[in-house]
Amino acid sequence: MEQKNSISMQGFNLQLFDTDVQISTQDSLSAEIKEFYKTRLIDNAEPNLVHDQFGDEYDIPNGTGSTIEYRKFSALEKATEPLVEGVTKAGNKLSVSKITGEVHQYGDYIKSSDIIQMTAVDPIVVQKTKLLGSQAGRTLDTITREVLNSGFNVLYAPKADGTEVTSRANLTDDCRLTPDVIFRCQAQLEAMNAELIQGSYVAIIHPYAAYDLMRYKEEWVNVMQYAKPENYFRGEIGMIGNVRFVKSSEAKIWTGDGCPTGKAVFSTLVLGAHAYAKTKLANGGLKHIVKPLGYNDELDRISSVGWKATKGADILSDEFIIRIESLSKYSATAKAN
Repeated sequence: MEQKNSISMQGFNLQLFDTDVQISTQDSLSAEIKEFYKTRLIDNAEPNLVHDQFGDEYDIPNGTGSTIEYRKFSALEKATEPLVEGVTKAGNKLSVSKITGEVHQYGDYIKSSDIIQMTAVDPIVVQKTKLLGSQAGRTLDTITREVLNSGFNVLYAPKADGTEVTSRANLTDDCRLTPDVIFRCQAQLEAMNAELIQGSYVAIIHPYAAYDLMRYKEEWVNVMQYAKPENYFRGEIGMIGNVRFVKSSEAKIWTGDGCPTGKAVFSTLVLGAHAYAKTKLANGGLKHIVKPLGYNDELDRISSVGWKATKGADILSDEFIIRIESLSKYSATAKAN
């Protein structure tokens, strides 16, 4: 059974968006029809929001612009000097760095000459909503994915003989994901004191990269072998060490410039808690828009169904995101996404 919450992201919901997805029409729809369309939009957007589920959520209040400033406080040094009786110790000072983020608006719509039924559930609107919901989820997930893959903390999968690789272009066919690479990421996050997400670190992995990793039967633990298999993230497939894996076909793939000739390179993101933020304008969540025939057409020929949303994503702690780049058995045929 999947569980849902917001920041901790056990499972995940459409927390990028307002709880009440808005529906805008020129003619009013009944509450029941609005709820029906809203549910269809969420049902088709939600499964695609893989990269959002482990980010901290922030709202920008209405009327304050489209930017947000995050404050990052540096850890204090150890206080190893003994206190001296009668002497007041000089206090410490906070070291604060600032990160500025910005939200943008995204959306799309489908036009047609169909007459939209405003007094009952319209099958044409349902079909369009299904397609648009999927598009909205994949679009907004990609916004976050591209930000996460822009970090500087990269580990290139080594060659089979252990030889280290220092660039994407130098990856070879034997540079595959292995348990050792995962344990290295875990050790690195632990050394940086990265907090755990629901008791572990989390990796977002493409099915083709997962294929290589799941073949290590001694180290790989399938999700259904967990002591409490009901407490899994949506898309979770298993774990190695203390890293849990969430599979998504939307995990980043590169081809072409900077890649080995004729080969696709796969990204696997290994994350600690509070590594990144997802931001939206307050009351600016996913909006479902239904326009009846003639809404912008003097001859009453055009109707439309669409969506729009505000969205931003920003890295808060680069050291808590490790991007593994590797090849796979499928590198010769996989396409960039």
